[in-house]
Amino acid sequence: MKDRLKVVLDTNVLLVSISSKSKYHWIYTKLVSDEYDLFITNEILMEYEEIISKKYNYTVARNVIKSLLILPNVHKTSIYYNWNLISEDRDDNKFVDCALNSNCHLLVTNDKHFQVLKTIDFPKIEVRDINYFAEQLGING
Repeated sequence: MKDRLKVVLDTNVLLVSISSKSKYHWIYTKLVSDEYDLFITNEILMEYEEIISKKYNYTVARNVIKSLLILPNVHKTSIYYNWNLISEDRDDNKFVDCALNSNCHLLVTNDKHFQVLKTIDFPKIEVRDINYFAEQLGING
């Protein structure tokens, strides 16, 4: 039996997946269909809500957050140690810490600030883009 894919989604990845008109809507659809596990923290939820509110509106943001909180494959993670591995944009460290504390398989992002993690031997974090994530879920281009 293959392990379920455990991921942390950077805010911009979640953001582009919300609209049914987006070519990345499969990310949100597969989440709602329980096809992978998403790990979040309170800090990540607050950022999701803030950015979704700016891009869409408050109602859309609240509905997305509510759905995340009730889905059985979305897991809240507590952070006990901050690694501070990204210095260029320290705000991105919340995603790194969540991935490490939840022992995720992937941190999915298209943000270049995360590229520094590829040069760090310990702790090792698998940082991949949306296209790689699609391959892992069997999505054809």
